[in-house]
Amino acid sequence: MSEKHTIAFYNIENLFDTKDDEHTNDEDFLPTSVKRWTTKRYENKLRKLGQVISQIGEDDVDSPPAIVGLAEVENEHVVKDLINSKYLKHYKYDIVHYDSSDERGIDVALIYNTDVFEVSHSEAFAVYLTKEDGSRDYTRDVLQVTGRLNNEQIHIVVNHWSSRRQGQKETEHKRLAAANTVNQVVEILKKNYDDPKIIVMGDFNDTPYDKSLLSLENESQLYNPFKKISTRDKGSLNHNFEWHLFDQILISTNFFDSKSTQFNLSEAKVFNSQFLTQYHGKFKGQPFRTYVGKRYKGGYSDHFPVYIELKEDD
Repeated sequence: MSEKHTIAFYNIENLFDTKDDEHTNDEDFLPTSVKRWTTKRYENKLRKLGQVISQIGEDDVDSPPAIVGLAEVENEHVVKDLINSKYLKHYKYDIVHYDSSDERGIDVALIYNTDVFEVSHSEAFAVYLTKEDGSRDYTRDVLQVTGRLNNEQIHIVVNHWSSRRQGQKETEHKRLAAANTVNQVVEILKKNYDDPKIIVMGDFNDTPYDKSLLSLENESQLYNPFKKISTRDKGSLNHNFEWHLFDQILISTNFFDSKSTQFNLSEAKVFNSQFLTQYHGKFKGQPFRTYVGKRYKGGYSDHFPVYIELKEDD
């Protein structure tokens, strides 16, 4: 008899509370803003995101994900509200979150089911970027969490790399800097732990075949199962009617050594169930978003979640 564990990543598209934080640029997400981000809309988004998370991987695994990395959360408060929302409150989720210096005030976080995963260490690593004038360009931190999944130690690294908004080539150096930070984190783990089992997840804003992701594979000896499911008509987000697989999960190659791990990789998928998609119109099949520009749509996110399944043999 074998047991499976789902490990997921989800960019949840601007999970902001309705309060003004004077230290960040959160003015778009207030009841008085053009977007009219009200308590009702916030609670609706929490409920919908919880519904999604509770169903990731359910076709193959009886329980909701053991571990979920998150991108685009405003603060610890919103992550706690998420795990206490309608569809998640019955499970024993806890959170790991650190405030980053990102100018929009969005961070990465981790939620995990305490029945199967026990955290022993967590740490945030800054990605150092500079603007043309030499001043600091603040972005999301890289989150590293160590714990035991059913008594086997694993290390999770959660990412949300710089976007391509100013152009892919123009911003590539930012994502390469983030990749370099992750490679350094992996190096630290290899120094501090014997044969560490490492899972790197995130919204990388790059494809599995871009330099930044290839550097993770080559320098940190990681395997990217999402290379196999990257196609022109399938991805985790859609921009200008083109699919992109920016959300991925990579694992250290020692997960394939049965002598050193009780787990093996059985699945890697984009979770794109029909209820998560636009159901009509020219955007049919694309992620059902919360907002399009300033227009409220009441959907889930502009990204689909991605996940892997680890099979545990007795």
